Amino acid sequence: MSVRYIESKKTFLLQTKSSTYQMKISDYGYLLHLYYGERLEDEDLSYLIQLQDRGFSPNPYEAGNDRTFSLDFLPQEFSSDGSSDYRLSSIEIKNGDGSYAFVGKVAKHQIYSGKYHLAGLPSLWTTEKDTADTLEIWLTDAVTQLTVVLCYCVLEEKDIITRSVRVINQSEDTIYLNRIMSMTMDFMDSDYDFIHFDGRHTMEREWSRNPLACGIQTVGSFRGASSHQHNPFAVLCESAANEDYGRCYGFSFVYSGNFMCKVEKDQYDQTRIVMGIHPKHFSWQMKPGESFTAPEVVLAYSGQGLTHLTHLYHNVYRENLCKSPYAKKERPILINSWEAAYFDFDEEKLLKIAGDAVDMGVELFVLDDGWFGNRNNDNAALGDWDVNTAKLPRGLKGLSDEIHAMGLKFGIWIEPEMVSEDSELYRKHPDWCLQMPRRQPSRGRYQLVLDLSREDVRDYIVTSINGVLGSARIEYVKWDMNRFITDAWSAIAEKEKQGEIYHRYILGLYDIMNRIILTHPEVLFCGCSGGGGRFDPGMLYYQPQIWCSDNTDAVCRLKIQYGTTFVYPVSAMESHVSVCPNHQTGRTVPIKTRGVTAMDGILGYELDSTKMIQEEKQICREQIQSYKKDYALIAEGDYFRLTNPYTFMEYVAWEHVSRDQKEALISLVIMEKEANDAQRCVKAKGLNPGMYYQVEEMEGHFSGQVLMSAGLPVPNGLLQYEAIQYHIRAI
Repeated sequence: MSVRYIESKKTFLLQTKSSTYQMKISDYGYLLHLYYGERLEDEDLSYLIQLQDRGFSPNPYEAGNDRTFSLDFLPQEFSSDGSSDYRLSSIEIKNGDGSYAFVGKVAKHQIYSGKYHLAGLPSLWTTEKDTADTLEIWLTDAVTQLTVVLCYCVLEEKDIITRSVRVINQSEDTIYLNRIMSMTMDFMDSDYDFIHFDGRHTMEREWSRNPLACGIQTVGSFRGASSHQHNPFAVLCESAANEDYGRCYGFSFVYSGNFMCKVEKDQYDQTRIVMGIHPKHFSWQMKPGESFTAPEVVLAYSGQGLTHLTHLYHNVYRENLCKSPYAKKERPILINSWEAAYFDFDEEKLLKIAGDAVDMGVELFVLDDGWFGNRNNDNAALGDWDVNTAKLPRGLKGLSDEIHAMGLKFGIWIEPEMVSEDSELYRKHPDWCLQMPRRQPSRGRYQLVLDLSREDVRDYIVTSINGVLGSARIEYVKWDMNRFITDAWSAIAEKEKQGEIYHRYILGLYDIMNRIILTHPEVLFCGCSGGGGRFDPGMLYYQPQIWCSDNTDAVCRLKIQYGTTFVYPVSAMESHVSVCPNHQTGRTVPIKTRGVTAMDGILGYELDSTKMIQEEKQICREQIQSYKKDYALIAEGDYFRLTNPYTFMEYVAWEHVSRDQKEALISLVIMEKEANDAQRCVKAKGLNPGMYYQVEEMEGHFSGQVLMSAGLPVPNGLLQYEAIQYHIRAI
């Protein structure tokens, strides 16, 4: 098995194909972290624990006068709270007697084949090809009998370890869980950089890299969603690490709500990283016998730099995350009506857009916002899921039938989690939204958030949306969320449970998605939250692709997609060609460049096809043909970031390489352009050095070694924002 317990050494050994994870039960019963890194064969690493008397670092009572044992500096798997460790805590408990303490010691453990299950939460799952083993370690507080179960699963061939935590109240008192981290990891050194991905609406997942400094660095979201501002993914890497070299550790949180990732460099130059549900306004009541399950963190280690870390995540998220059959299917090329029409449309206008899109090679027409209720702007009708017959007199079915008669598939936009005050639903059920008593609610986009912690609200949404999906032939749904949560108070929850609302909202959302998305495997669902405001593994469990950003500017998208690819596969990023001047930035970029950028994801179009000239339509036809020819390479191949747009300004380049190394596609967009500038070459990666290749855009044959070492010349004649692609195929 890939998980073993060595009784004589009191050590736990977890082995993936290329990495080792080791823990030890200390003399006093505490679970200490020994090692995570390159695979080691059966080595006992207990010698790494060096005890010494550290002034002002308290010692557990049972240590007597042994002043060398202190939890204030020892590396731990799950840190105690309220005892003798002053660093970031894994848990905060308010006990029945009012004390704040949890001191967990190893009580027992269990090892079994297969993967643990997290009830009500998305998580990685295993296929018949996977070898998976689970380790569960019970940490029990001898005074309160509160137990924390640490769950580890080793996906050996995938080089992945997952972690989660289950808290069980075995005491006779009601307690409150005020903080629970799904993962804690200690390192005995601190020469690391902290990489995370921040941003804002229309500029999501911007790459940020900084060396660790003494103290605590924090990223996270308290917006009720994973957010545009920060993504639930972080990397710790050696300060000298780059794409191809160095030790890198990845931490990806499979959750769509409030989250927190904190990294602490302590007084002894050690590092602790924790990740879990954001503790702000989180308080979970646990009566005797009740338990709480924390979401999953997916860990990956690379000793070969950031690119290899990316490949590990791409591989496991393509194979072991999304439940939709479309995760492994080629996606249709769509055109979306939003930037073409916004709310100003009728059936005739939509059919003209769809008809002209057929000539471009488009396969799917998507009707965006504005098709339901009295929805002529974004101030009304959310929650009223009846067709607006003034715009669509024959309903969705009539429009869908016409679209299908053209040879296209048909899709729609929905935003089921929200309600407008100007809606029939709100007039009937004002208490169904999150809204604090005696206060006027905050508005976002002039809409409120439905209380998904309520079963009656969830039932209404499921019945309404399933009714819509059954009313016409619908093959695609864009599921949006256009404001974050404020006023997190439920009209039916007890006052002692109002601190549970943020998390119960997410559990309610997952329940709704289980009852809608997973019961319609024939429908391709695309996630969205004002673009990339909820781009996380929890959403990818249900939806194989997510609208990457509301920003369709091809130049801005280069940075957005660059950051996204560090953990999320290309097959998860929906990316569209839109008009110029761009609606968000006013920038004008050649349509070829817009296509090349959008092909670094799931290609689609967001424009009015009736206003395009024939030359533009022909370019789009060629883009679609090229994309479909290379779809498997793009969606399933290994991904390489050839340049960093934050540090190299001349051009942005990336590469897709087939797993058998027989095909590659290099894409490049010119950025900063100077007159009479230098001759540059873009160097391929991931090819077989001994294999010979033909580059379609050039004459002659080249070895993989030549293409990776000498590279391909970037034509000097390209202007700013022009793009070029190199199609490379083995001879």
